[in-house]
Amino acid sequence: MTQLLLFNVTNGLIIGAFYALMALGLSLILNLSNVINFAHGGFLVIGGYLAYTITPYVGFWGALLIAPVLTAVIGLAVEGVLIRPLYGRDPLYSLLMTFGLAFIIEDGTRFIWGAQGKPVTIPPFLARPLSHELFFITGYRIFMVVTVTIAVALIFALLRYTRLGIRIRAATLDLEMVAAMGVNVRILRSLNFAAGIYLAGLAGALAAGQLGLEPTMGTGLLMPSFIAIIIGGVGSLTGTLIGGLLIGVASGVTAVFAPAASEAVMYVLMAFILLARPRGLLGEEGMMT
Repeated sequence: MTQLLLFNVTNGLIIGAFYALMALGLSLILNLSNVINFAHGGFLVIGGYLAYTITPYVGFWGALLIAPVLTAVIGLAVEGVLIRPLYGRDPLYSLLMTFGLAFIIEDGTRFIWGAQGKPVTIPPFLARPLSHELFFITGYRIFMVVTVTIAVALIFALLRYTRLGIRIRAATLDLEMVAAMGVNVRILRSLNFAAGIYLAGLAGALAAGQLGLEPTMGTGLLMPSFIAIIIGGVGSLTGTLIGGLLIGVASGVTAVFAPAASEAVMYVLMAFILLARPRGLLGEEGMMT
């Protein structure tokens, strides 16, 4: 029983790390641009398939570095062509546009790479388990957790200690004041959007080695990512990180005792937290922490 619980908690942490990475990208875009990006899961898929495509040419490690950057470049183009004209309008416009874009990305993925799933090969030394007793903890799982931890730490450092990050945080609080001080808000929004899409691309490249690739894989991670933002508190990146890990572990533990409720538990958890604290765990109106 103990080993089964540890197995499911470990799985929950891995999935929670993906939720957190996805949710951080969503939260970055939402906080500054007020865009509810329903195509975020599609960008995760793009990141995974790009990594799969370029791996034969640049290797696993090269693909892990390059694919998220290429995904961010694609996101930058999408922001400039499709999303930028919708800034300042009712958020419903961007929501509907990204909702449609998600279907376009999914069908485009099927057209280019096929509807069947693609297996992704990882380096053999990462596929080995730590021990016979802990057969479910492989080197790749540890590598994923470490990579997500480093990526999250770098995002927080960017926002707290760089001029770009300070401007993003300030614009989240008062965009008009930042624009009045001479900051190019258009470029700021574009770079912020690219950073959010980069996190989605990184999540896709990492998920490809753990979950494999299929055109619909982003859909299953998108809604939990939104729930992570709500649980953590809209506007709080720290809360979003905690929310993603929390629902991942909660789902893993629930799978031990009530497998049928493992997906529903995140909605129950969200309901209880919102009843106790409507702003979420660390939510502060208009704040990024």
